[in-house]
Amino acid sequence: MTPIDSSTMTTVAAVMVVYLGVLLFIGWRAARRTHGGEDFHLAGRSLGAWSAGISSTASSESGWVTLGAVGMTFAHGVSGLWYAPGCLLGYLVNVYVVAPRLRPLSADQGSVTLTDIITRRWGDPRNVLRVTATTIILVCMMGYVAAQMTAAGKAFSSSLGLEGRTGYLFGIIIGAVVITLVTSLGGFRAVAWTDLFQGLLVAAALIALPLYAVMRLGGFDALVQGLGSISPHLLTASGDRVGPILWGFVIGQLGIGLGYPGMPHVITRYMAARNDREVQRLQVIAMLWGVAVFYGAGVVGLVGRVMLPDLADGEQALMALALKLVHPVLAGLLLAAVISAILSTVSSQLLVAASAVSYDIVEETLGKARDDRRSLLLGRITVVVVGLIGVLVALTEVRLVFWFVLFAWSGLGAAFAPLILLALTKNAVNRHGALAAMLTGAGVTVIWNLGRDPVASAAAFGRSWWIALLAAAVIIIVGEVSKAFAPADRVAVVAAAGLIAMSWWLVQQWGLANVYELVPAFFLAGLAALVVSRITTSRD
Repeated sequence: MTPIDSSTMTTVAAVMVVYLGVLLFIGWRAARRTHGGEDFHLAGRSLGAWSAGISSTASSESGWVTLGAVGMTFAHGVSGLWYAPGCLLGYLVNVYVVAPRLRPLSADQGSVTLTDIITRRWGDPRNVLRVTATTIILVCMMGYVAAQMTAAGKAFSSSLGLEGRTGYLFGIIIGAVVITLVTSLGGFRAVAWTDLFQGLLVAAALIALPLYAVMRLGGFDALVQGLGSISPHLLTASGDRVGPILWGFVIGQLGIGLGYPGMPHVITRYMAARNDREVQRLQVIAMLWGVAVFYGAGVVGLVGRVMLPDLADGEQALMALALKLVHPVLAGLLLAAVISAILSTVSSQLLVAASAVSYDIVEETLGKARDDRRSLLLGRITVVVVGLIGVLVALTEVRLVFWFVLFAWSGLGAAFAPLILLALTKNAVNRHGALAAMLTGAGVTVIWNLGRDPVASAAAFGRSWWIALLAAAVIIIVGEVSKAFAPADRVAVVAAAGLIAMSWWLVQQWGLANVYELVPAFFLAGLAALVVSRITTSRD
């Protein structure tokens, strides 16, 4: 971005300080109403439509909306908008299929987490499903939190005009301290309330800025002419893609929505809704928010391509346009929206990790009697520990974190989305099929991601099929030694290993490497659940 004068940056910094102060105030208020374990993990099932609806959407859309989605259309033009219908389809499934059924199911079960839904739906006498699900969630959330901390560091340093590594470090520390403090104090209620505030800020920014920018540009006709003068491909739905690259890109973008039902930090919002009436109201709220945010971000990228032709990084278009077009106070609010998209997701992921440790591991797996004071304390400690780990990884600037987050969404979505959808229907799935689905979804995600770019990961991809078989052998041995496995669990592990190995072959065929890994992982996980359940119906 072009250098900004000091008075403008001072104003922007002042707005950012006020924004962070509001977050801390919300956390303090929520902490005064948080008195026990269920309060910390699920806000006492008391969320209204606005809190549940906006929180469920804002927590699922991290900085990729204000940074990645903007950069997508900046780089690819109109064809970059394929992500929007894919995400909105995911919203439709979540709010009209999952939410109305999940809230009463979780209340009847007494479920607090996504893992609870799965284990209580199919039974888990030896905690095999709970340990597997918790492991997948913790691994994915650790990488997610570290990547979001890194993004927060860059966004804060850029917004406050801080240069170099010192500015980056300062940005990480600011973001981490504020969001870790808010989450640890107020738990689920603080996260939902801050998500509501931040989600409304993001929506306002992505409605107002693109409309104002288009007006300054001279209207939509001027935008179309400007894009066409740069490249005709920027105005087509296919871009410059043809053949397998085109259909792989389109299927992959539309397939993003498959992951939404499996996101623990999203579906717990529906579990926390006050009643069925609130769920009905949140359906409209969530869909309107999604339309405004997804298409608003896309238009920002398109306008940025025309108005800022020399911008080196398209993901910075929103921030650059804000500083270029509007008053510093408004620019500060718009930059706060960028950071809001990141922090709303970080807080939700920290809370999921806390619930996994204090509730799923300590209370359910280890069998410790439920104690509100211990649960609250352990949840807060876990938030702080995970936050510190995220900061430490972000400080190293290890690129592996960014590679990991590319399939963290897919890993969670493929491992859990098919099971959540199956849990809400009458079906022939049993706990062995559920185990196979989780292992298959996570494993196929890793191998397919490696196979999409075998040149960059040739050694790892070449070894992945036999590593999958070796991992299956280790899981079976651990299960046998710990006496946790029933005979049919071995069938589930072997079936998952077979499907994972098969995906190693599939990704190399017919241009399938162009398909986003969530799509094959989701359907193979669903297949594993149904087939293994059918095979093991008479076994245990």
